[in-house]
Amino acid sequence: MSQKTLTDDPRTGTGAAAHDASPRRWWILAVIAVAQLMVVLDATIVNIALPSAQRDLGFSDGNRQWIVTAYALAFASLLLLGGRIADLFGRKPAFLVGVVGFAGASALGGAANGFTMLVTARALQGAFGALLAPAALSLLNTTFTDARERARAFSVYGAIAGAGGAVGLLLGGLLTDALDWRWTLYVNVAIAVIAFAGGWILLGNHRDASHAKLDVPGTVLVAAGLFSVVYGFSNAESHHWHSPLTWGFLLAGALLLAAFAWWQTRAAHPLLPLRILLDRDRSASFLAVLITGAGMFGVFLFLTYYLQLNLGFSPTKTGVAFLPMVGALMVAAQLGTTLLVPRLGPKTVIPLGFAIAMAGMAWLTGIDLGSHYSAAVLPQLIVTGFGLGLVMPPAMQLATGGVAAEDAGVASASVNAMQQVGGSVGTALLNTLATSAATHYVAGRDATSKLVQAQATIESYTTAFWWSAGFFAAGTVLAFLLYRRGVPRQDAGAATVVHM
Repeated sequence: MSQKTLTDDPRTGTGAAAHDASPRRWWILAVIAVAQLMVVLDATIVNIALPSAQRDLGFSDGNRQWIVTAYALAFASLLLLGGRIADLFGRKPAFLVGVVGFAGASALGGAANGFTMLVTARALQGAFGALLAPAALSLLNTTFTDARERARAFSVYGAIAGAGGAVGLLLGGLLTDALDWRWTLYVNVAIAVIAFAGGWILLGNHRDASHAKLDVPGTVLVAAGLFSVVYGFSNAESHHWHSPLTWGFLLAGALLLAAFAWWQTRAAHPLLPLRILLDRDRSASFLAVLITGAGMFGVFLFLTYYLQLNLGFSPTKTGVAFLPMVGALMVAAQLGTTLLVPRLGPKTVIPLGFAIAMAGMAWLTGIDLGSHYSAAVLPQLIVTGFGLGLVMPPAMQLATGGVAAEDAGVASASVNAMQQVGGSVGTALLNTLATSAATHYVAGRDATSKLVQAQATIESYTTAFWWSAGFFAAGTVLAFLLYRRGVPRQDAGAATVVHM
């Protein structure tokens, strides 16, 4: 394996030796896409199977949330550590270990004979996912050096990151209906075989930060801080906001993350070099990914309930119902990253995407007990998916572009952390607000009436959709204010390291 230092062409923003890029780069993209799909799927694929798993293993409603939360806690709290490990010890071994570990944890979960075994497997999935996800994204970032090819590659990656949740719902429904809930976990073993074989054959390895050392105090602070934040928001669903288990962990998380930021200014080998956050476009992109993660749960979570409980869709039919949104998102991802952002810049495109997604979510609040999918759900999903496709892939590309090679892993981990924390925050906030809306609607009415109960459920869904629209509205304003004007370009004197 060789190493070349390229100087960017100031006129095009591309490497002067871009033609020397790996001839296997598109195959590498396919391998990375398969691995990323495996990680993203598990945020939702198990959700549809939860009722079946609960009946089979006999755990309580109170414990049910931990099947989802255990994955989110481990994934979010260990992401920055996983990204730094990839930088320090090499992206290829980090990728391969992450794939094997994720597959092993999935097999353990599929064979679970009780609640404890299943929760342990989900936590292990999250831990190995925290190693795999940043390694995959940083491999993508360092494999594609030509600006146009890089944009095309990120449109694929970003579309998977944005649409993977909906694909997970579809696959989860198909596997649960056709086979058994355990296959929502076993399927990862088959995916992992493809990803591992491709990674072993195609990937080269280089340790861009091999001279550095692991920042142990920073690792402990950020892991504990992110764990506390995600755990606190998760507790809001079951213990409410006034519980010490909610606000206490949120306060502790904020203090730990503040201490982490302070330590990063003094550490000799910081886990998250603050130079990564100082770029204005990159910081705006991190925030855009965070907001998108929070708002998307208004689509996936509550619309899943509406389609199954109110419209009577099966798990498989529910997953199929999300496919038009996935298609719109992928079309917009390609359009945004390869055409619009290079011509108009992120200050125009990303706020536009947020505004379109906001309109789609606001339109979705028109559902009622007598609504039909074709009129009250399908057009709204297409609009929302198109808007999100203009936000997520360009934001992920800008968040990881232009960083030094030795920081690629931790920058990639930061993007994944923003998405995961955003999703956790969105889940807690929207669930709490939806429950309050349903309770408020029932107050003063006949709570035993099935019609009142059904209408209260609709009220909870529409409240969540309105708040999701609000998140996207905030994203519209913040993206417009924070992104620089013009087309983003790398510094003319910046050096990009390419490995072949």
